[in-house]
Parts: sequence; structure tokens; C-alpha cells
Amino acid sequence: MEIKLIVDVIIPAFNEENAVGKVVNDIPKELVREIIVVNNNSTDETAINAKAAGATVLDEPSKGYGNACLKGIEYIKQKATAPDIIVFLDADYSDYPQEIKYLIEPIIAQEMDMVIGSRALGNREKGAMTPQQIFGNWLTTFLMKLFYGVHYTDLGPFRAIKYKSLLALNMKDKTYGWTVEMQLKAAKQKMKTCEVPVNYRNRIGFSKVSGTVKGTIGAGYKIITTIIKYI
Repeated sequence: MEIKLIVDVIIPAFNEENAVGKVVNDIPKELVREIIVVNNNSTDETAINAKAAGATVLDEPSKGYGNACLKGIEYIKQKATAPDIIVFLDADYSDYPQEIKYLIEPIIAQEMDMVIGSRALGNREKGAMTPQQIFGNWLTTFLMKLFYGVHYTDLGPFRAIKYKSLLALNMKDKTYGWTVEMQLKAAKQKMKTCEVPVNYRNRIGFSKVSGTVKGTIGAGYKIITTIIKYI
């Protein structure tokens, strides 16, 4: 697929020294202008390994997935030439970076505003998602359909969005509610969105969210309150 649009990638990263380099290396360089890894107060060599792999590394000392994403967006706003598409991708190597082409294709071919990589529609390795993640995704997407009339199967962090559409969403969330906020605001603004199947494997290392009781409860609470906030 020939890509003429400018695509930038934002990768939030917190203590992913063993995975982030693999993620950066697997991104198809012919499709992407710049890979931006936002080092979110890591205490390991995440920043060093990301830079060694060829990424632009930004430091965001305030913890939070949303904080890291917002840092990446602010950096892109300063560029002389704005991108056409932003791709968000996790640093834990659970997604397949090569599949970026599947996420940006509907934006190019069908003028979609946003495309979610759905782990529910793709092939998922056994154990790649915890039972609480699977249930949380189901509950959240059910509530989104109930209150907003939109049908999603996943809150997958692997996603692509038109840069202009992303700015129009005026994203605010600084922690776990980032993905939900994006999908809810897109629905309220009646943006054209779709899902594409993506494959999902067991992450490298330990999950800081779903791998702990505190993280799971915190993420679940934030997601539910975000849904209620935008009703």
C-alpha cells in the first residue's frame, strides 16, 4: 500500500526497557515519518533503548497514560509540517507494529476519522488479556452502546486517528480514561469511526495496570466515571 500522507506514531512508555526497542524496530519505517516514545517517569533504561532503536524520546515526569499521550501531541503541534494521521501504540510489544498499515488504510480509503485496532476481532494469544480486562472491555463497550449508541468491541490502545480530528476532540484525560474519552468524544462529535482486527500477544514484562489489583480497580473506576462524565 503506497502511503502519501504523513503519519507520526506516539508510544507512551513506563519501564519497558525490554520491549520498547522491539516495538520501534518493528514499525514499518516506509509508512511513518517519526516515532515518538514518551518516557513516562521510567526508572529503567526505557529512554536509552528507545533512542538506540531510532525513536525521538520525550520525557514526561508526571505519571499517567494520558499525560504521556498529551506530551506527544504537544511536541507534534510544534512541528513545521503537521501530520495527517497519528497512531497510538503501546510499548510492551503486545501489539504487532507491522499492522499499522491496516489501521491507516480505512482513513485513506474510506475517509474515516478514527480506526480502533480491535483485539476482540483479531487473534489473541492465550493469556494475553486477563479475565478482568476482557470483562472490563465488554462492560465498557456495552455501556457506550447503551448511552451513546455506538458499537465498539474493544478499547484497544492501538489506534489511528486523523490529526485534525484528534485536535478537535480536545483530549483532557491524564490517566486510564484516555482511550474511552477519545471514543466517546468521537461519538458525540459524530466522527466516522470503525474497527479493524488486530492480533495480540502476551506482553513482555509485567503489566502495571491489569497485573495488579490496585491497577485494575483504578482503571475500572476511571473508565466508568469517564463514561458517566460525558453522558
